[in-house]
Amino acid sequence: MNRLRTILAVLLIMLPFTGSAKDLFIRIVPQPESIELTGGTFKAIGASVNCDDAFDAASRTVAQDFAARMSLATGKVSSFAVPVGISSSVVAGKIKGFVFIRDAHIADEGYSIEIGKKSVIVRASGSAGLRYAVETIKQMLPEAIYGKSVGVKASWYLPCAVISDKPRFSYRGMHLDCARHFFSVDVVKRYLDIMAVYKLNRFHWHLSDDQGWRVEIRQYPELTLVGGYRSGTMIGRDFNSDDGIRYGGYYTQDQIREVVDYASKLGITVIPEIDLPGHMLAAMSAYPWLGCSGGPYEAWHKWGVADQVLCAGKETTYEFLENVLGEIADLFPGEYIHIGGDECPKGEWEKCPHCQAKIAELGLKADDRFSAEQYLQCYVTSRMQEFLATKGKKIIGWDEILEGELAKGATVMSWRGVDGGREAASHGFDAIMTPTSHFYFDYMQSKDTDNEPVGIGGFLPLDKVYGFEPLEGIPESDRKHILGVQANLWTEYIATEEHLQYMLLPRLMALSEVQWCKPENKDFEGFRTKLSEHELKILEVMGYNYRRLD
Repeated sequence: MNRLRTILAVLLIMLPFTGSAKDLFIRIVPQPESIELTGGTFKAIGASVNCDDAFDAASRTVAQDFAARMSLATGKVSSFAVPVGISSSVVAGKIKGFVFIRDAHIADEGYSIEIGKKSVIVRASGSAGLRYAVETIKQMLPEAIYGKSVGVKASWYLPCAVISDKPRFSYRGMHLDCARHFFSVDVVKRYLDIMAVYKLNRFHWHLSDDQGWRVEIRQYPELTLVGGYRSGTMIGRDFNSDDGIRYGGYYTQDQIREVVDYASKLGITVIPEIDLPGHMLAAMSAYPWLGCSGGPYEAWHKWGVADQVLCAGKETTYEFLENVLGEIADLFPGEYIHIGGDECPKGEWEKCPHCQAKIAELGLKADDRFSAEQYLQCYVTSRMQEFLATKGKKIIGWDEILEGELAKGATVMSWRGVDGGREAASHGFDAIMTPTSHFYFDYMQSKDTDNEPVGIGGFLPLDKVYGFEPLEGIPESDRKHILGVQANLWTEYIATEEHLQYMLLPRLMALSEVQWCKPENKDFEGFRTKLSEHELKILEVMGYNYRRLD
């Protein structure tokens, strides 16, 4: 039966096709916007790679890297060249092989591919579109294109086709929590590698929490030397346990720059998160004067939310935050800094004389919607927003930042369902959809939890991820404010790279189609077929661990 399906699939790829992309069996995730098969094949092995001299250096690097990968995988050199006047040469039929042409009329992240029997013409306006076109071409080739083996014998042919493509959403994110468990630079790079294959472009890096501080801040060295480590960790799901083993780690500023540079070369922008004013116990363990009581504090051994938070009444707290965020802004060139804002208990603020004095100074009053302390948190948010604006940065915060009077220009990440995103959009704020119901990848992948790794609970199978519609229930007038979609991978129960990849894959591929594809181009059964026939083999060649399909 499997052999028959393979034969039918090959025949379908080889025959002319005039139907919709939804009906087409072709091995690409995320599914392109438009595909038309025209009949015949292009011999890719040994084909030259020619790049328009109108492209910038980053685009030329994408093309050159593709030539190098083709040469390695096939064992036959794919020469790279940057000929002058490439467009006229193509029209005259003088250039064969892969031809990358700069076309300013194509959307920033869009591309087109015309595969003929003698040439493959790729058009894009810049490095992003060119990179996505290359990823599409690679998925149409044998899986060996993703590996390190030299001269693999395979069918190095592409089906003749015309492909036109662009993403549905500009923000296509994936998050990683390195505060609860620390992952090395190499593990983070591998995370970025697989994001790039499936055309994600934002990496949300969670770098601080109650259980650990992970980024070097030179003005405050104790943040990492003390706050970067905890003296033990709870065992399994037993909140009363403690293994007594010192645990931690952090990234130096040079390592941060290394990751940012690596991500940039993959077309991925890194968005750091320094969660405030809650989730700050690790920072307070290093500098106890940051808290309302003055400590002593200790980085948490267990999971959950600590009651101790930053004192919002002391000016020294704001000085600390501005100094920290100033260094963060210098390390990360992207437009956004994530400042958290979630799960901030207010009990200490209600009793703290400094916080109550600040509330009185600002004239904050409780009303029928929010407490005075919630408005105090809003003040913290707006003050950090104003500071970061002086550094040329915008803020993102979890949907709790809507509780109060949010200043214009903030972006809301809707995690407690979709209502936060809908509310933000209705008030003119940009929003990113990342509801727990569909995009918390620390949730279990089976109800048979005895046969799954220890996890936080919940149930999030592949089909539920795939079935999310980001714009459902949002009026047409507000839809422009939904920037995109992100999935989050919290690591309370995830301590190893193997487990991390198991929770990520293949759900990341389902996420990519939610982010990239219009609803009419999505089809879950077709998607599952692509996984089983091709995509999971890519993961195997690249050496990733993943959860097998049920």
